[in-house]
Amino acid sequence: MCAEIEFPGLKSIGQIAITVKDLPGMIAFYRDVLGVPFLFEAPPDMAFFDLSGIRLMLGVATRPELEHPASLLYYRVEDIRAAFETLKSRGVAFEQEPQLVHKTETHKLWLAAFQDIEGNLLQLMSEVPVR
Repeated sequence: MCAEIEFPGLKSIGQIAITVKDLPGMIAFYRDVLGVPFLFEAPPDMAFFDLSGIRLMLGVATRPELEHPASLLYYRVEDIRAAFETLKSRGVAFEQEPQLVHKTETHKLWLAAFQDIEGNLLQLMSEVPVR
């Protein structure tokens, strides 16, 4: 009889990596335009940011097969209209203004689409409680 191995399971995301070509430009975009708190740079090819406890790593591809657009990331914001207006005033070109995309008895889900400076598609996301 084989003893069962206890598997703790996956609990949360610890880090998300985005492959970039222009690391200094992307650091400036995420830090200065989007306002993501910058943690540190690991020269020559990585930089780290804090998304409420989830680390975001921007890194230059070390192998050709790693050079591809990022997965679609949804950034949670409290007030999507205010976030939209702030980022728009900083030069972010939105593909979609804030739109209500789903409604339940308890909340409304709003999204707004934009791209970073390397063409990765990103979304602002706000879940607003229904009153």
